[in-house]
Amino acid sequence: MTILSTFSPVVLGLLCANAVNAGPLGSRAVIPHTSVVGFPESVPTGIVGQVYEAYKPYLDVTSGCVPYPAVDAEGNTSGGLKNAGAENGDCTNSTGQVYVRGAQHGNYYGVMYAWYMPKDGGAHRHDWEGVIVWLNSGTSTSASNIVQVCPSAHGDWLCSTGYTLSGTSPLIKYYKNGLSHSCGLTNVIGVQQPMVSWETLPAAAQNALETTDFGSGVVPFNNAKFDGNLGKATF
Repeated sequence: MTILSTFSPVVLGLLCANAVNAGPLGSRAVIPHTSVVGFPESVPTGIVGQVYEAYKPYLDVTSGCVPYPAVDAEGNTSGGLKNAGAENGDCTNSTGQVYVRGAQHGNYYGVMYAWYMPKDGGAHRHDWEGVIVWLNSGTSTSASNIVQVCPSAHGDWLCSTGYTLSGTSPLIKYYKNGLSHSCGLTNVIGVQQPMVSWETLPAAAQNALETTDFGSGVVPFNNAKFDGNLGKATF
């Protein structure tokens, strides 16, 4: 583990419009990726929110799209971008959004941070990537509380103790890994996006993230996938 002390500004933000049918919580739409209005920083009060904030990662985008919001308060979702042209074509100007959800899993507390990109340049429309930070305790916010850091890569989570921190925040990169993009560890301080937790998302947004088909990009923190992904991040 390496700890850095520098800080970096927040970059990137907004998205999408193209109509679709109604969900159980009312009408919602698939809209252009530039029309989706993200959420301001929003986490639970108390220790849960403090833990989420403590380990909020920095993301250094070295290839492809920067993160964009995937869903708005009404449940409208991003239509993404066709996999064509430059790998970062039409997807480099957003404040972005990072989604967070945590839970006790076995002996450890796992915090998942996830980003949405409108396309995985060179591969497909839509991309979801993230990182799971394993903690000894879900009530501590120290750097020494971190057990492993597990960036996402091609549907798996690659856990390691060889991570670098800025304060208590892991440094993560989004990069071209073979034919598509994934996350990995880095020593470069990237950007932090406005963070919204699963618990503080409105019901319409939660429902949209449960039911929207993002194609090859799979929402990693919804009810259908969250627990299984924690189970895959073994060490």
